[in-house]
Amino acid sequence: MQASGQLAGKVAIVTGASSGIGLETAKLYAREGASVVLVARRAAELDRLAAAIEAAGGRALALAGDVRDEALARDAVAAAVERFGGLDIAFNNAGAMGPSRPLHEIEPQEWQDVLQANLTSAYLGARHQIPAMLARGGGSLIFTSTFVGYTAGFPGMGAYAASKAGLIGLTQVIASEYGARGIRANALLPGGTDTPMGRDAMASPEARAYVENLHALKRLAAPAEIARSALYLASDASSFTTGTALLVDGGVSVHRG
Repeated sequence: MQASGQLAGKVAIVTGASSGIGLETAKLYAREGASVVLVARRAAELDRLAAAIEAAGGRALALAGDVRDEALARDAVAAAVERFGGLDIAFNNAGAMGPSRPLHEIEPQEWQDVLQANLTSAYLGARHQIPAMLARGGGSLIFTSTFVGYTAGFPGMGAYAASKAGLIGLTQVIASEYGARGIRANALLPGGTDTPMGRDAMASPEARAYVENLHALKRLAAPAEIARSALYLASDASSFTTGTALLVDGGVSVHRG
């Protein structure tokens, strides 16, 4: 994809940036002109990504840590402001699948761990991102949700579905609370995507083929395809889009064949 400067002069935070959708989105945001704060647990991977972005002429800062830690959310915003001058975009993308078992077999601590990784982390991020965006006169918040728990219920994914569905409610409230002050909030709902997390959930060729067949397009998404939708929500191309649950799911929500 040739850069068109859609994010020129913007500053973005991307969580879960060390692999998959987050990595591809961070690279794309940088190519489109944004300065990017890269957040994930794996420091070495983040450092390599930051170096690659800067070698290509972009601007990036790596910040390793756990998104469940409020101090990391605060530090990421501080880094955006101190290093790059402010914050315009936050792609709250980091998350966890959690155990794949029937609900009555999921331990309370396992349930809490998934909710903290997927939902509470997004709240903590937004809690610090919103004031920085208000100081800039507005911005775009994006949360990675999923079609699971929104258009389909998959056995064994109770904690994951509940936490990701909660992100849609959070998105709607943020859009309503802060729209008049220039902040947009949207949830991005990918279908099956060829990421490390996705491959872990499809441990055999048969499992992968099954998931691919659920989609109308009969394949998984490449992470870069989801990144392009994250770019749309970050850019002025979506200037009148807020409070949405944007399905980018290869038709899995409508396909019944």
